[in-house]
Amino acid sequence: MLLILTAHAIAALLAPVCVRVLGRNAFLPLALVPLASLGWVIANWGDEQSVYVEWVPGLSMNFDVRFDSLAAIMSLLVLGVGALVLVYCARYFSDDEPRLGVFAAEMVAFAGAMFGLVTADNMVLLYIFWELTTVLSFLLVGHASERATARRAAVQALLVTTAGGLAMLVGIIMLGEVSGSYLLSDVIAEAPRGWLVNVAIVLILIGALSKSAIVPTHFWLPGAMAAPTPVSAYLHAAAMVKAGVYLVARLAPGFADIPPWRPMVLILGLASVLLAGWRALQANDLKLLLAFGTVSQLGLMILLVGLG
Repeated sequence: MLLILTAHAIAALLAPVCVRVLGRNAFLPLALVPLASLGWVIANWGDEQSVYVEWVPGLSMNFDVRFDSLAAIMSLLVLGVGALVLVYCARYFSDDEPRLGVFAAEMVAFAGAMFGLVTADNMVLLYIFWELTTVLSFLLVGHASERATARRAAVQALLVTTAGGLAMLVGIIMLGEVSGSYLLSDVIAEAPRGWLVNVAIVLILIGALSKSAIVPTHFWLPGAMAAPTPVSAYLHAAAMVKAGVYLVARLAPGFADIPPWRPMVLILGLASVLLAGWRALQANDLKLLLAFGTVSQLGLMILLVGLG
């Protein structure tokens, strides 16, 4: 797992050089990184693995990553779609596209950050990867920075998801202090109870639902479709918006029976299914249709995984 994260970091650093040498065809060798990582995921399917590296133990920020069934499913999505989108980029862009090298680096870095997010067992580490995907999303949505619509959409997505992320960070700290551990596996195995835990879970859900563009924070996703099509396909239809779904699915076994969970998850999930589905029926722009359809299906997934 650490090798996969390291490979993506190195590929992101080398991406501008590759683009300078190979032009748009640089996306093809870059796609080999998530593809090879996908091969590791498939080879280790069904196995449960953990890696621990001491980092900042005084702040409970050790590098704990864990590969299990849920992480495997999410990794299949993140790495598989990531490889396909990078191959698509090789013909979507032209060689004279401005800032193409930086764009390639951000796409590869995003794939690595998403893999880190779905395998992180330490909640503080998860938050770091969570915000990395937020920042990279901001940069990718605003790739065509000369267009006012792209800049506005990037800032809107950044503000909404960062605000949700800050609420989630407060919830993570509260939950970690109450339970005495910042490891997700420990917290879920012996889920604590009490009003403080209820508040913490509500704050974490705010972060998860805003990341997955669930009503009432759904409006940022249609705006983010101002991004280039590979970004819309990878971040805003396949990968980043699934981070919230992943976190709800991860927490559900331990917390689905606490009082605020089901009213919040089920009501907002159902509202997203109905309202976004209705807006999708009214859309006549293909990217807006994709955006509202995505929000509707994200609501359905939140409903399903939130049932516990």
